[in-house]
Amino acid sequence: MPGYSTPAQTHSPLLSVNFPALREAAARGPIVDLACGSGRNGLFLARMGVSVTFADRSQEALDGLAHQLRAERLPGETWQVDLESGAGNPLAGRHFAAALVFRYLHRPLMPHLAESILPGGIVVYETFTLRNTAYGRPHNPDFLLRPRELAEHFAGWATLHDFEGYLPDPDREVAQLVCRKPPGPERNRWQPVPAVRRQRRRRMR
Repeated sequence: MPGYSTPAQTHSPLLSVNFPALREAAARGPIVDLACGSGRNGLFLARMGVSVTFADRSQEALDGLAHQLRAERLPGETWQVDLESGAGNPLAGRHFAAALVFRYLHRPLMPHLAESILPGGIVVYETFTLRNTAYGRPHNPDFLLRPRELAEHFAGWATLHDFEGYLPDPDREVAQLVCRKPPGPERNRWQPVPAVRRQRRRRMR
C-alpha cells in the first residue's frame, strides 16, 4: 500500500482516508489520542464532530488543548497520564473503540494498548523506523521500529492499511498501520455474570 505523507502542522491523511471507520467506532466507544502532544490529529476528529480523549503526560500541553476545545466548542476531554511510569498498566480500567498513536513508541505499552481496544475497534499508528536515522532524530533504537515490528504487535488483526518506507516533506522513514481488532463474542465480555441459583434439595421422608 502507498504511504501517506503529512505536511507539518496538519493532521495525518490516514485519518481522512479512514474517517468513516473512525466515525463508526466513535458510536461504540471513546477514541483516544495517545501521547497527543499538540493534539493535531485528535483535533481533526473533534472538528469533524467526533469526541476525543487527549492523553499526554504534559499538563501544559493538555491545558492548551482544553482551552482550544472550549474556544472552538469541540467535543472531547483531556487525560493526564504517564504512559511510561513503569507502575503497572497505565491504561488499566480504560477501554477504547479507537486509538491514534503518532510519532511515539514505548514497547512495554503495546500489549496494554491492544488489550484496551474494544472488539472490532481500530488502531491508527505511525512512527519512525530504524532507517530514519539517515534523516535525523530520534537516534535511540528504543524509539525506532524494527522492520515489520509494528505489524507483529497487532498480529491477527484485520489490516486496513500497512506501509513501511520513505516519505517526503519532511524526509523520513516510517511505518504506518491501520488495523481492526477481531470482533468478540456477541455477549459483552465485561457484562457481569449472573449469579447461579442453587436448587434446594428435597428432604427425603
